[in-house]
Amino acid sequence: MSNSDIMKFQEPVIYQIYPRSFQDSNGDGIGDLPGITSRIPYLAQLGVDMVWLSPVYKSPNDDNGYDISDYRQIMDEFGTLADFDELMAVAQENDIKIMMDLVVNHTSDEHEWFQQARSSRDNKFRDYYIWKDAAGYDDDGTPLPPNNWISAFAPSAWEWDEGTEQFYLHLFSKKQPDLNWDNPTVRQEVYDIMRFWLDKGVSGFRMDVINLISKDPAYPNDPEVEAGGHESALWMAANGPRVHEYLQEMNREVLSKYDVVTVGETPDVSTEDALKYTGFDRDELQMVFQFEHMDVDSNPEGFGKWNDEKFKLVDLKRVLSKWQNDLAGKGWNSLYWNNHDQPRAVSRFGNDSPAWRVLSAKMLAINLHFMQGTPYIYQGEELGMTNVFFEQVEDYDDLEIHNAWREYVEESKLIPPEKMLSFISASGRDNARTPMQWSAEENAGFTTGKPWLGLNPRYKEINAEQAVADEDSIFHFYRRLIELRHSTPLMITGTYELLDNAENPLDEEVYAYLRTGDDESLLVICNFTDRQLTRTFEQLDDSAELLISNYPDDAVETLRPYEGKVYRISNR
Repeated sequence: MSNSDIMKFQEPVIYQIYPRSFQDSNGDGIGDLPGITSRIPYLAQLGVDMVWLSPVYKSPNDDNGYDISDYRQIMDEFGTLADFDELMAVAQENDIKIMMDLVVNHTSDEHEWFQQARSSRDNKFRDYYIWKDAAGYDDDGTPLPPNNWISAFAPSAWEWDEGTEQFYLHLFSKKQPDLNWDNPTVRQEVYDIMRFWLDKGVSGFRMDVINLISKDPAYPNDPEVEAGGHESALWMAANGPRVHEYLQEMNREVLSKYDVVTVGETPDVSTEDALKYTGFDRDELQMVFQFEHMDVDSNPEGFGKWNDEKFKLVDLKRVLSKWQNDLAGKGWNSLYWNNHDQPRAVSRFGNDSPAWRVLSAKMLAINLHFMQGTPYIYQGEELGMTNVFFEQVEDYDDLEIHNAWREYVEESKLIPPEKMLSFISASGRDNARTPMQWSAEENAGFTTGKPWLGLNPRYKEINAEQAVADEDSIFHFYRRLIELRHSTPLMITGTYELLDNAENPLDEEVYAYLRTGDDESLLVICNFTDRQLTRTFEQLDDSAELLISNYPDDAVETLRPYEGKVYRISNR
């Protein structure tokens, strides 16, 4: 790919906001749209091009806004449509675009469509959702679900509706019934919702679990459950028989008519699948969020994500390199270390101790931002916010955490309570959802009331006010990385080569790679340890120019603890 081939959607750096935790403006302890608006100058100073808002639609909040009851209204806690319009206006004044979260695999069970659908089998909205008869009945008359699918948040993916005597499908919470995308009227309803927001000036959609929208009409049993596994059936629904047909239709009818950035959240995809979703000639999505690198510290032989084991760098390099190489020149990927569903990057992949937090956070930023793909920064990542430890499960809010606690601690008793609390602190989603740390004042400047979720007590040392005032902070390092991406096309176009060589075929300590263009290359070197190491690279010749480093000076053959650095090298 040459500089002239750069596509518009490949250029922006995108910042994710979890509205509930970003900034409260009215003292109710919950972040809101006016709070986000008040912080737009902060985001402009950071230099991001686009802000992705996690859902702000009307919702009963069973799953923190991912259960939507009205797609054209704003959640009462977040404000009004007028507040949204004001946010859009202020963002545009600061050259920042807005990306909405499109959640259309499922709705809330409180959405008018579902309320109508469950009122009668003959209701016109009945076919908006997926209903099935019972497979049979227990001896006591209990209806048996149509298949053995397990929901991501509940024992079964099927919920019995007493009034109409059928099951409905919910791959997530029972309050999140799945839409029937095989119904063309449902698809048109979704497209109308998209047009509503695009006509308001929205410039992008992050599409929640979009590769689950087409299910196998036979609804076969999940063989992993039959074999004794306990994972959800998401993989059974992923990449279904008509998903590409539907996304191409969406592109043809809506997306192609607007200047819009699209990213699909796609669990259980391979690189081959991703090329179908993002292939430059496919007219579907522009990029995907995939999760393979998020599973490098998972334990499939134990309790999946619920563990506190550290990842192995060789596993991370293998996964990231596969995605870099397999999509090169043909499709596009997103780059991220964390989001609203993942623990904090510096705690997970770096070192969050006071001695190494800043250096390792900067090193992780270098490692990610110089790869091919679109960088996403999750709120607080640019401050080096860390995981949190709460002493009792009641202090956590997340539905997934409480379901896991019930399954593993209370019901099966497979995990002792103190061990499960350690697992939650390492892997739980609420690590990303503790309120944004704006200052060292009470409640970290997030709210004048009681925060909806407890603060991370480290806010007195880790906060935006301190970071913005310190030119050597993680915040200013991210600002520099964003400036480099805007001025260095090679970060977008260069080919990728992992530099594990014959001397170090599986380097377990250093991640080094090369981005190569026609005239020059970028050599990226990252030490993932707290030890000083020595490495030599044949590319480091007299033409090498240090482009960026998280240390103030350069020692060419020495890699200091958590050092990350990039050299610009002439190919002539």
